[in-house]
Amino acid sequence: MTHWISADQVFDGRNLRDNCAVGIKDGVVTQIEATDDLPTDHIHRHYQGIITPGFFDIQVNGGGGVMLNSDPSAAGIAKIAAAHRTFGTTALFPTVITDRPEVLDAAVTAATDAIGIDGFAGLHIEGPHIDTARRGTHAERYIRPCDAHSINLVRTLRDHDIPTLITVAPEAISVSQISTLREMGAVVSIGHSDADAATTGQALDAGATCFTHLFNAMSPMLSRAPGVTGTAIASDAWCSFIADGHHVDPTMLRIAMNARPTRHRMIAVSDAMATVGGPNHFNLYGHDIFLKDGRLVNAEGALAGAHLTLHEALQNMVGFGVPLETALQMCGPNAYDLMGLDTRGMLINQPVRDVLALNSDLSLIAVGVA
Repeated sequence: MTHWISADQVFDGRNLRDNCAVGIKDGVVTQIEATDDLPTDHIHRHYQGIITPGFFDIQVNGGGGVMLNSDPSAAGIAKIAAAHRTFGTTALFPTVITDRPEVLDAAVTAATDAIGIDGFAGLHIEGPHIDTARRGTHAERYIRPCDAHSINLVRTLRDHDIPTLITVAPEAISVSQISTLREMGAVVSIGHSDADAATTGQALDAGATCFTHLFNAMSPMLSRAPGVTGTAIASDAWCSFIADGHHVDPTMLRIAMNARPTRHRMIAVSDAMATVGGPNHFNLYGHDIFLKDGRLVNAEGALAGAHLTLHEALQNMVGFGVPLETALQMCGPNAYDLMGLDTRGMLINQPVRDVLALNSDLSLIAVGVA
């Protein structure tokens, strides 16, 4: 039997609709109807706010006190996913950053062991095939060119049908390797790169379809040298970004969105570290990273990842002037589209435990509606 839950607004994964109700049967959303079309006694519950699918984050380095690099295991992935679920992220890609070869090997094994774990949706490999000049917090001593071993690791993931995102610098990988990764079904993203526009364009032509954390760890856009940043903005590829107000100035984010030929191809990511749902510090590469004034910094005071959830990113983006409907699209559906998993971001067929209720001020009421 279907029961109905209504809200002031319902985000169906594409559009924000006023005065609607969702029909639920056997724990799954099966219908969306205007409340005017339903008898009042059919409405089981009303939320004064918004019903939306849970958030999907494709760049999560850690959470709940755990970094994937420090605990590359299925248990570590489960802890990270559980920490982020409490903040409305119901699906995520744990992200392994540049490290020793054996850490990447272990992360791939962990991903195959994590199939079926609540919230685990795939793996993001960020590095080690990046440029030292744009390494950010990645350890220089572990950076290396792409090789057959890395290609085979991705093949292992794809053989297990695990959605895979890999961030590389075009100068650290060949165009044929990019094409090979695309042919096996991985999504190649350009990031941590000091490449010029021509080299970046060649990577796009070879099959790269995304840019990792726009503006950060990439060659800047100058009047006579578009660099990775300018090429990304001018392209029709997807661009992820960190909307914490620290990594990208809100004005720069609005400029990039307005300048893009396909304005909607933007994806919010948290770049979250272990401090989300955990203590205010953690260890990376043997060094302590601390949370200070809302920023994660290393001993030199440089940014070292983000203390951010997609729920906070949503609130921030709306505060920056991004329309709510657009911001909601950037916190889940767009990432599903990038990964070729577009139907998963829709409210229809969503388990109710993965549906969020938000207040009109976008504070979180519940993870799971009933």
